[in-house]
Amino acid sequence: MSRIGRQPVPIPKGVQVTIEGNRLIVKGPKGELARDLPEAIQVRVEGDQVVVTRPSDDRIHRSLHGLTRALVANMITGVHEGFTRRMEIEGVGWRAEAQGQNLVLMVGYSHPVEIVPPPGITFQVDKGGRTFSIFGIDKELVGEMAARIRRVRPPEPYKGKGIRYEGEKIRRKAGKTGK
Repeated sequence: MSRIGRQPVPIPKGVQVTIEGNRLIVKGPKGELARDLPEAIQVRVEGDQVVVTRPSDDRIHRSLHGLTRALVANMITGVHEGFTRRMEIEGVGWRAEAQGQNLVLMVGYSHPVEIVPPPGITFQVDKGGRTFSIFGIDKELVGEMAARIRRVRPPEPYKGKGIRYEGEKIRRKAGKTGK
């Protein structure tokens, strides 16, 4: 049995979980999330926890078991606490700034790059503009937004310039040697 899938997901105070068929709706202090879960996996609320079970030991059911439990746990954590992804900008004169809801990046192009957040995502730029945070209740959306921003100017291996996740290690290469 899946070690992740068999663990029940605790429901914190202030979070309400509703199951309608194979649709899971989670409401909490930060907002509301809804998701269609695989039909083969049974999800039920037992007291103050959510239990995920599978019908058989088929390969597909085993793989969906842990996935479904992780998705449910992320939804509950998101509406209760939310998710944050911190990012850093490395490069001389490179910075980020907030203009209303949008994030504007000056990262060595001839023009500033403006990032418009989708609904449910907010940006916060730290003083100095070298680091910024992405907030949201949907873990998948926060991660996708962080990956999109990183793609604007990925870190390069020679000088390390670029946009990276906080704490990300960039493997450095030796440059050319002179003759």
